Amino acid sequence: MAKKQRGLKSKAIPRSLSVSLAGIRAGGALAVDSAVQKVMRRGADSDDSEFARREARRFVRELGKLKGTYVKIGQMLALFGEQFLPPALVEALRDLSDQTEPLHWDALESFVRDSLGDRFNELEIDPEAIAAASLAQVHLAKVRATGDWICLKLQYPGLADVIDSDFDAVVRMLLLARWVKAGRELDDWLESMRTHLHHEIDYRREAALTNRMASLVKGIDVSGFSYQVPQIHEEFCTDTVLALEFIEGFSVTDPDVSRLSIERRNTLAKGMLDLFFYELYDWGFLQTDPNFGNYLLRLDDRRRKTGDDVLVLLDFGSVLDCSEDFLFHLRHIIAGGLQQDVPRLVDGLIGLGCLQPDASEEGRQMFADFCLNLLEPLRQQENLPAQYLNDSGEYRWAESRLMRRAGKQAAVSTTSRHFTPPSRDFALIARKLTGVFSFIAVLEAEFNGHDMVMTHIRRWEALEQRGRQ
Repeated sequence: MAKKQRGLKSKAIPRSLSVSLAGIRAGGALAVDSAVQKVMRRGADSDDSEFARREARRFVRELGKLKGTYVKIGQMLALFGEQFLPPALVEALRDLSDQTEPLHWDALESFVRDSLGDRFNELEIDPEAIAAASLAQVHLAKVRATGDWICLKLQYPGLADVIDSDFDAVVRMLLLARWVKAGRELDDWLESMRTHLHHEIDYRREAALTNRMASLVKGIDVSGFSYQVPQIHEEFCTDTVLALEFIEGFSVTDPDVSRLSIERRNTLAKGMLDLFFYELYDWGFLQTDPNFGNYLLRLDDRRRKTGDDVLVLLDFGSVLDCSEDFLFHLRHIIAGGLQQDVPRLVDGLIGLGCLQPDASEEGRQMFADFCLNLLEPLRQQENLPAQYLNDSGEYRWAESRLMRRAGKQAAVSTTSRHFTPPSRDFALIARKLTGVFSFIAVLEAEFNGHDMVMTHIRRWEALEQRGRQ
């Protein structure tokens, strides 16, 4: 394991940030008006400007040096900032690594002991972390009374006290470096990001949402496949410690998974897609951080053509509990898109605030085309692009490179004068769908999703119809 840091430099961070700001500003490059025009996308060649890319990489390096919450905030900017930040900066932020070195146990032990109180002595905690990220690290622990092993997600000391000041400091960096322009739209967007960040460190909320998801997936009955959510060990949970059942499994990127039969990979992929539709159409409750580290695969005998495999769902710090109004419009967007009903799709986009009611015909068509393309794998077989089908007429998710095509289209859309920044909730849903489709592509699955989504849509429409009678 990599050499560990002995402690967090929380008191030195503001001083380091001042130095970083001075370094960015001392370069003087962003004070040159013509260059600023390029960086802020007002110049014709801004996207290809080596100057913009160089300054973006410098900015991101400064964030990376500060580590901790700064890395997390930078990652959030990369995920949600496309509509406000210059492309060069978004591209640089996507390279911001979360490969954080874990704190040495000496720097955590007293903090964890104070948090758990007398319960600390009921555990035998392994001092070697098994994972570390920007806001927390994970340790295994044995319950002395039972011998059971559990996972402890340990929040870094003092994080809750500095998270707002760190967020404000990053915003000042953005403004002083002239990467963004102040305004009401930006304020609303930043406030939603701040809320999201606070949810990430609210372990009481995460424990409750984990239990909620566990109860929801128990109601899904699928032959030869199942879902699992780790059990919460409430007796060892605090504001800064989250205790969960320890589950071993494979990452979707593991070579052993890629060697499974196509039948089993298809089943796992369908399970991932079906879960998304349950979240959207049945529960209105979505886990919105679909990075591969938040899922494990518990596999049956890997030599078998078929098996009873399990998709394990982890980490519910980023969850969207959707309003009925939001769900109504989003469901209509998907249903309208599958029916090639552009007016219905556009009405849904207007309802979500992604289009203004007085949007031009060009603007409406631009957003409609993006949604129609993103929903490509869910079309009826006869409407699927022939070049992405196998000999049986099934969609080849990896070969389609859909996410790459959609990303290019989205980048073009954000530069249009017809573009309206979407809400945070819509951005989270887009992020979720992108993650689900990427997961399926990594499995190199080959199947059509139309019948699956239509099952959920018809059930929802039937409920809607009964509600209107």
